[in-house]
Amino acid sequence: MSGVPFVDFRARVSALRGELDAALARVLDSGWFILGPEGEVFERELASATGAVAAVGVASGTEAIQLALLALGVGSGDEVVTSPLTAAFTGLAILAAGARPVFADVDPVTLNVAPDTVARAITPRTKALLPVHLYGHPADLDPLLRIARERGIPLVEDACQAHGTRYNGRVVGALSGMGALSFYPTKNLGALGDGGAVLVNDAGVAARLRRLRNGGQADRYHHAEPGINSRLDEVQAAVLRVGLRHLEEQNERRRALAAIYLRELAGVGGLELPREQPYARANYHLFVVRHPRREALMAALDERGIATLIHYPVPLHLQGAFASLGGRGGDFPVAEKAAGEIVSLPLYPEMSDAQAVAVAAAVRELAARLT
Repeated sequence: MSGVPFVDFRARVSALRGELDAALARVLDSGWFILGPEGEVFERELASATGAVAAVGVASGTEAIQLALLALGVGSGDEVVTSPLTAAFTGLAILAAGARPVFADVDPVTLNVAPDTVARAITPRTKALLPVHLYGHPADLDPLLRIARERGIPLVEDACQAHGTRYNGRVVGALSGMGALSFYPTKNLGALGDGGAVLVNDAGVAARLRRLRNGGQADRYHHAEPGINSRLDEVQAAVLRVGLRHLEEQNERRRALAAIYLRELAGVGGLELPREQPYARANYHLFVVRHPRREALMAALDERGIATLIHYPVPLHLQGAFASLGGRGGDFPVAEKAAGEIVSLPLYPEMSDAQAVAVAAAVRELAARLT
C-alpha cells in the first residue's frame, strides 16, 4: 500500500462532486453572493441540526468566538477563562474582543479543561468561560455549567472541532446557550474556504449578532453600534448545506475508523490512546495518541509515507502571541506534558479500512520498538 495522507481533500470533493456542482451553480445563477438566501437557509438548517434557536453565519470560527463574546458584553479589562491546549485562535479571539485570556489546566485523560482548575481561575474580572471541545470530544459540561450558574458567568462553547459531537445524548454547541463553530476545510463540516457560525438560544442575541457581523448595521448604511465585517458568503453557505446533509454519516464513518485504531492499537507499550468518556459521543475530528518519543515515532511513520501532525505542540501560555500575559513553563503542567507527547494519526471519512489497519500496524510496530 502506498502512503497515507493526513487528509484527502480531492477524495472528499470527488465523493460529493455532483451535489457541490449543483450548489455552486445555484449560487452563480442567483447573482447573490453575500447575505442572501443560501445563507439564510443554511442558518435555519444548522440551527435545526444542532438544537439551537438560531445560527448566525460568520467569516471564521475565530470571529464566531469573538462575536459571541462581544454579544455578551465582554471587552476591555475583562477576563475569559479557557484552555491552554487548543488552537491559538481560541485565545486570539479573546484578545480580539478586547479581553484577557486566563488559562486553566486540562484533564489528563480528555485534555479538555478540568472543572476544578476553571473554578480556581475565576476572578472578579471573569466575564465568560470558554471551554473547548478538543479533538471533537466534549468537555464535561455539567460541572462547568454548574460553576457558571453559581458564579453568574456566561459559558460559551468553543465547538469549532465538535460538529455533531454529543454530550449526554445532546449535540454540543448551544447547550450552554451560545457556542462557536468553525467551517475551516479540515473540519468535520468543512467549507471550501473559511467560515464559521455562532449558535445561540436567544432570538434577541441572534439579532444583535447579525448586526455585529455586518458592521453594526441596523439597516443599510445605518450603523447602530460598532461591529466588524464577518459575513459567511453564499458560496460557502451552499457548500456547507451539502456537507450538513452528510455530516452524521461521515461522523459515523470517523467513529468506525477510530474503532479500528482502538482495536488494533490496544495494549501497545508506551502508547496512550484516546478514551471516550461515558457522557461523550465524540465525532473524532482528530484521533490523537500520546507517546514519550513522539518525534521519533512521527519521523519513522513519515519514512513509511504515513503523514501525522501535532495538535498542538506549544501551549498558548508559552506562545509569543500571549507573552504579555506573563505565562511561564510549569504554569500548566498537564497541558505542557501532553503537548510534548501528542500526535494525530490520519483519520477522515474517505479513508479505507485497509488504510487504517496499515497505519495501526506501523504505529504498533514502531511505538513498541521506541519504548
